[in-house]
Amino acid sequence: MKRKGKAKILPPNPEALFLPYQEKWIKDRHRLKLMEKARQIGISWSTAYPTVERTAKAEAKWDQWVSSRDAIQAKLFLEDCKMWARVFDLAAQDLGEVVIDEKKRLTALVLRFASGKSIYSMSSNPDAQAGKRGGRVLDEFALLGDPRMMWTIAYPGLTWGGLLEVISTHRGSRNYFNLLIREIVERGNPKRISHHKVTLANALDQGFLYKLQQALPEDAEQQEMNETEYFDFVKSGCADEESFLQEYMCIPGDDDTAFLEYDLIAGCEYGADEKWEMDRPPEKVGEKRLYAGLDIGRKKDLTVLWVLEELGDVLYTRAVITMKNMSKPDQEKIIWPWMPYMQRACYDYTGLGIGWTDDAKKKFGEYRIEDVTFTPKVKEALAYPVKGKMEDRKLRIPFDPHIRADLRAVKKETTAAGNIRFTAERTEDGHSDRFWALALAIHAAGAAIAAPNIYSLSAILKAEVEATAGAA
Repeated sequence: MKRKGKAKILPPNPEALFLPYQEKWIKDRHRLKLMEKARQIGISWSTAYPTVERTAKAEAKWDQWVSSRDAIQAKLFLEDCKMWARVFDLAAQDLGEVVIDEKKRLTALVLRFASGKSIYSMSSNPDAQAGKRGGRVLDEFALLGDPRMMWTIAYPGLTWGGLLEVISTHRGSRNYFNLLIREIVERGNPKRISHHKVTLANALDQGFLYKLQQALPEDAEQQEMNETEYFDFVKSGCADEESFLQEYMCIPGDDDTAFLEYDLIAGCEYGADEKWEMDRPPEKVGEKRLYAGLDIGRKKDLTVLWVLEELGDVLYTRAVITMKNMSKPDQEKIIWPWMPYMQRACYDYTGLGIGWTDDAKKKFGEYRIEDVTFTPKVKEALAYPVKGKMEDRKLRIPFDPHIRADLRAVKKETTAAGNIRFTAERTEDGHSDRFWALALAIHAAGAAIAAPNIYSLSAILKAEVEATAGAA
């Protein structure tokens, strides 16, 4: 077959199924294994191969229990297992979705082999691992809701045999995945875990781009790239520098400087298969309890409209609309159709936002539109409820790298005078505009303020207005 692409580095054996780092992982028979990896370098796919091999053997003793981030990833892992079964002509029966715990309503996708043993592929509920014997694969471990609890429940299942394989990219420095790695590297590896680490650069050095180009269509833009160009291509597509380092270079985001930890954000994100988004306002006014926050930008920053729906005591994101380099009338054509359906909307009343908010009040009424002027104390009063809602699991947000990067970019700093301020580095994608739109939407929904001074936002605004008037 004719070679495709302009990769300069070929694998040691271009015809081999696996690259060296994949082969090393597959051949590792240690009881506890951990793979610290870049995204999309074929580790889950190659892990499915030994999982099938172990389960299909006539003398197989154990089932294999696989936990993935969500139902879609669980299905994809089982599809990889089915592919390997076909490749090696192994008799396997796809049993589809099977109930494994009626009381807790837990299910798994099941692939059963002639050996009588099965692969159970499940989503991230740690309870699904409880009481099961046999091998474990914990895929994207750092994203499994509560990684520490997952390890705690999965590990005892190895008592009578089997392997525990942990595979993941990083999700913050305080995530249990990174704490396991620090145990290995800094504290003498007390758990005796076999540690593998593959960054994007490592994968490229071992022939990854060559393999990728053989699999991609001939007209794919990656075909014209060498390894350096592909590395830059991947990096330029990431939401920010921290995202690239974490997703592709195995460097966890620093949870000590960010206001919101990765685990906190991840715990509030929708699953990849959840339908959460409204692409247009509802048909009837008052049909849903909707609230909005609008952070206003024009050229350098984004304008972001964030819409929340209140169901019980939980706020569900229903729309996140971003606009850039658009005139005020063009942006209002997008924003204004939503306003009649909002119980309340909070507008950024800083700079450009003054005219926008005044016009919205005239159109929709002061009872519906509230202006919020950003000052250090107001930002403090807005920021804490975001964190509080996340800590209480009373907020759902989209699983989106740009949103995650915006939320992570906000830093809490203490000035020399002892005052707290919230800052964010300005990037091509804005200035944490999504974070402030979300904060405004939460305030619109009447979120309790958890700032240390216990002031309400309205009290802070009133006090600042009075102080300004007194100084005049």
